[in-house]
Amino acid sequence: MKKGILSILLLFITNIIFAQVATVSSPDGKLKLDIFLEEGQPKYSVEYDGKTALEKSPLGLLTNEGDFSKNLTFKEQTVEQVEKKYTQDKIKKSDIHYVANKLTSSFEDEKQRGLSIVFQVSNNDIAFRYELPAWGERRAVVIEEEATGFKFPEYTTTFLSNMMGAMGAFARTSPSYESGYTNDEPVGKGTYGNLGYVFPGLFRLGNDNWVLLSETGVSSQYNASHLSDGTKDGLYHIQYPHLNQNNGFGSRGAQIPLPGVTPWRTITVGNTLKPIVETTIAFDVVEPLYQPSQEYKFGRGTWSWIVWQDQSMNWDDQVKYIDFAADMGYEYILIDALWDANIGYEKMEELIDYAHSKNVDVFLWYNSNGAFNDAPQGPRNRMSTSIARKEEMKWLQKIGVKGLKVDFFGGDKQETMRFYEDILSDANDYGLMIIFHGCTLPRGWERMYPNFVGSEAVLASEMLIFSQDVREKEAFYATLHPFIRNTVGTMEFGGVFMNKFLNRGNTRGQERLTTDVFQIATGILFQSPVQMFALTPNNLTDAEGFLMDFMKDIPTTWNETLYIDGYPGKYTVIARRNGDNWYIAGVNAMEEAIELQLDLPMLKGEKVNIYNDNNKKEPTLINHTIKKDGSYKVTIQPNGGFVIKQ
Repeated sequence: MKKGILSILLLFITNIIFAQVATVSSPDGKLKLDIFLEEGQPKYSVEYDGKTALEKSPLGLLTNEGDFSKNLTFKEQTVEQVEKKYTQDKIKKSDIHYVANKLTSSFEDEKQRGLSIVFQVSNNDIAFRYELPAWGERRAVVIEEEATGFKFPEYTTTFLSNMMGAMGAFARTSPSYESGYTNDEPVGKGTYGNLGYVFPGLFRLGNDNWVLLSETGVSSQYNASHLSDGTKDGLYHIQYPHLNQNNGFGSRGAQIPLPGVTPWRTITVGNTLKPIVETTIAFDVVEPLYQPSQEYKFGRGTWSWIVWQDQSMNWDDQVKYIDFAADMGYEYILIDALWDANIGYEKMEELIDYAHSKNVDVFLWYNSNGAFNDAPQGPRNRMSTSIARKEEMKWLQKIGVKGLKVDFFGGDKQETMRFYEDILSDANDYGLMIIFHGCTLPRGWERMYPNFVGSEAVLASEMLIFSQDVREKEAFYATLHPFIRNTVGTMEFGGVFMNKFLNRGNTRGQERLTTDVFQIATGILFQSPVQMFALTPNNLTDAEGFLMDFMKDIPTTWNETLYIDGYPGKYTVIARRNGDNWYIAGVNAMEEAIELQLDLPMLKGEKVNIYNDNNKKEPTLINHTIKKDGSYKVTIQPNGGFVIKQ
């Protein structure tokens, strides 16, 4: 009898120590999240369609006021529904209806100081953050670290891009989110120097599920973060910036007011890649931080630097590119680094007047640097302080410049997040759009900042010029971006080359290894509301005419984006709609041609133009009527692509 009572008592104690304290599911019931408190440590787990997506994973914050990752007591939970509709003209989809179940779990530490963890669970997405109240008279706190983690089953494989080391690469400007990717590698392999991996990260859970991790809502009020290397049993932690970033200046944590909140961590889950490609969670849980000072116009542009390089930063070559943009019907030209020295401020006013006479508007390049790296290109020291920045932007507004490309940031500290926000906010006051280059991932910024129109944050087109390895892997990377980097934010890649050789002579040197149709397909696959294409004036005569006609009409904004087919690192097929017209684009990174049976219900019985490569990898264009059942069989050549245009 005593033994039976003891067993019951032990079971009772175990249930208290390892208690499940809360649960919440998505509106459709497929995505389920459980909260636990194990010996005072908060944890969570995630299932999708009855299968594990994340095993029990830690939660909590470490602050200068105390450790909120252990010795906590569960206080209460509330559950409510969140629903909102909004429009957004800069992302993959224009009209969004977001519905989620919101769970708020509240805890206290031993001093009765509160901490709430808020989870919003929609049909394929989880967003969660920490919310801290005021603690008595305490109205400020420093978040030093997070215990937040993501524990994957041991059979998981990864598609991850490693964090670059601080104060490395060109002129000590790293990290700038320009690394390669793991390719279906097992969890826990680890990174060089234990630097971890940048957001977003894609994980394949055998034949069960796909999971995409990222974060959103990072502003001047917090630092950006990344994933640890995951070498311990497939457990990846939130990791704050390395102290050496920005030449060692600034804290690696975040100083926030109380009450205060952290950014949202996001988890997208599906048994196919469809929810990964189509997610809008990065924008669903954030709001605009200020109103646009005017209606910003998005569009296409050209830029000489990508192929003609530094030597083209002169009056005559920029006039050639302005004329080229006008011939293409493009809205913009980007005039890149060194214009201040090679053209000069006074002559730049004349050059912009000339561009306006051709109905072309101008973006100008700026070095972000004041004091935190060695990048020598000018203009320098014009963006790095409020006084200089406002003086410069007043002049830019006066002469009719429409946007800036600001380069060389190299860090994720809160200091740098303030810098990004200051540039964006000041630029909005002067009616200027902003593209960031050599930079961090945009984290909900398309919605938060109305004049933000793009970030690089990827191994982009310039590395095709500089690196044979990147040229050899161009198709491989192109099959990753729609599933990883570009699915959470705009990606200003700066591509679509028609030159056979990626230099001004176009006769020898850096040979392009992908087909012409592959190139136009990336113009659809890679999404950014302002795209500077890597075309050159000679392409009007030496490139296939129907491809240049396609590029004259290519849109850069989309009303809808759909996953059609693909596997990261192998091949990709994505559909995007602009107005009433659908574009379906695909590329192939494998060594052999592939044949795909596509299901395209949006094109049932429709007459379309199909751009493809023949077996000699030459571009072809045919007119075709899609079958009434929406099916279409396509062959994609290795390093090739196709586009179906309605």
